[in-house]
Amino acid sequence: MSLQRPVGSDHQLARLLQIGVVLEEVVEARADKHASVSADLDPAVEALLDHAASESEDHRRALEELIGELEAETVPFDEIQTLVEAQYESDDEFDGILYDQLCNEETAYKFYDDLIGAIEASETEFSIDRNRLLSTLERIRDEEADGVEEVTELMEERE
Repeated sequence: MSLQRPVGSDHQLARLLQIGVVLEEVVEARADKHASVSADLDPAVEALLDHAASESEDHRRALEELIGELEAETVPFDEIQTLVEAQYESDDEFDGILYDQLCNEETAYKFYDDLIGAIEASETEFSIDRNRLLSTLERIRDEEADGVEEVTELMEERE
C-alpha cells in the first residue's frame, strides 16, 4: 500500500492506524500459527517467531491506544486470527516460514514508512499530539526494519 497524499483528517488517520492494527494482527497470527504447527522447528526460527508475535502485540496495543484517542474502534484480534487461518495456508517448511515472515515484516515496514511520510506532509491539526504520534510510528517502523534484517540474516545463514 502506498500513501500518496497527506493525511487530511482524524477520521482518515484513524482508518490508516486501523490498517496498521490489522497488519500487526496478521503478523502475530501468522507467527503463532507457524510456531504451533511446526513440530521440528529450528530453535532460531522459533525464537524469531516468538519475538515477532510479541512485538506485533506491542505494536498493536500502541496503535490501539492512538486510535482510542481518536475515538475509533478496532477490529478484534480473534476475528483477524480466524480470517488469517482461513485465508492463508503457507508452506510449513523452513524457507516457507521465513519467506512468509519476511513478506509480513516488509509489508508492515513499508506501510509505516509511507504513513509517516503522509503525516509529515500533512498540515492538518490532529486531535492527538503529532510528535507522540510520529515517535510511536517511527519506533514501530524501526522495529519492523530490524525484523526484516533479522529474517534476512537467518535466511542467509541457512543458504
